[in-house]
Amino acid sequence: MTTEEALPISTQNGHSRCLLCGERNPFSLRLVFEADDEGGVKTRFKSHEGLQGYDEMLHGGVIAALLDAAMTHCLFHHRVQAVTGDLHVRFVNPVSCGASLEIRAWVLSSRPPLYRLRAEIKQGLRIMAWAESKFLQRPAR
Repeated sequence: MTTEEALPISTQNGHSRCLLCGERNPFSLRLVFEADDEGGVKTRFKSHEGLQGYDEMLHGGVIAALLDAAMTHCLFHHRVQAVTGDLHVRFVNPVSCGASLEIRAWVLSSRPPLYRLRAEIKQGLRIMAWAESKFLQRPAR
């Protein structure tokens, strides 16, 4: 294993200070995504009241950011650095603060430099929100 491979995937891809996954950001949610058996990624996240919008509800912007981060990390796991060009989020059910969530993302199509992805947030078996996005590849740094 090379020194770079030993670094967290967020650091390898210039996300060490990211609000969602950055290990060098004191305010980071410290999300860590792992590859699943279907070519996507997944993680678990426990929301808290510091992330609420309306009383006892997770803020919609946080939900959108979680979905976007999952799709970004899905591309990282495919060795692609890309930026979000278009993001469509569907809020299906309200997410309460304190909920334990599963976040997944996978590639829908890959035609470099354009990638289409989908992500979802589930609480148990219930889909709480989903997103589809287009990403544009950027040169690796």
